[in-house]
This record gives sequence, structure tokens and C-alpha cells, in this order.
Amino acid sequence: MKKILIIEDDLLISSLVQFRLKKDGYETLLVQDGNEGAKAIGNYDPDLIITDVMMPFKSGIEIIHFAKKTKPDTPIIVLSSLGEEEKVVLEAFNLGVADFIPKPFNPNELAIRVKRVLK
Repeated sequence: MKKILIIEDDLLISSLVQFRLKKDGYETLLVQDGNEGAKAIGNYDPDLIITDVMMPFKSGIEIIHFAKKTKPDTPIIVLSSLGEEEKVVLEAFNLGVADFIPKPFNPNELAIRVKRVLK
């Protein structure tokens, strides 16, 4: 069973993501800030990381930097309402993220993208 780490501070979005991924048979761990996310990357050893950009303590960009140093082969999907901010999207892709999904998003689209990234 593939393990997915969800780092998202919005409870509604994180619950929706977790529900949809569990429905597809993934094991999930949900954390709600950047510090917890960084700890979980090492302790949980996820097959995929889904992270928001704007979060308390550490940003999603900091999480991506950390993940790429400690788990360079783990794919990352970024969820963010900052879709308009080209600079953030470009920086995330330059750091090696697998995908970027702007909020609001369709949970079925997320599920398809997760499946594609984990193939």
C-alpha cells in the first residue's frame, strides 16, 4: 500500500484530500503545518508528498527544499491557491515537483494525478 503524506493547514481541504485518497486505497498521514511536515517526511517515509504552499512555521517551498535533500526520489504534488503567482509555481517546478494543482480543485482530478505520479 502506497503511503501519502498530506501537509495542509486548511482542515476542510486536508480532510477532503485524505478522504478521497483513502477511498482509493492509499495509506495517508495528515499534518497541518510545515514543522510537522518536515518531521513526518523522515519518520513516515512517504511514497508521495502533497503539500500546500502557504502554511504556518515552514512554507511549502521550504518543505520542498527539505524533501528534495532528504528524500530526493519522493515525488511531490503542490496544492495552492497561489496558482496566479507564476514565481511560486516556477520555483516549485525548478525544485523538482511532479505536479501543481491550483485550488479550488476537483477531488477526482487530484486522484487521477496522484495515480499518474505514483506509477
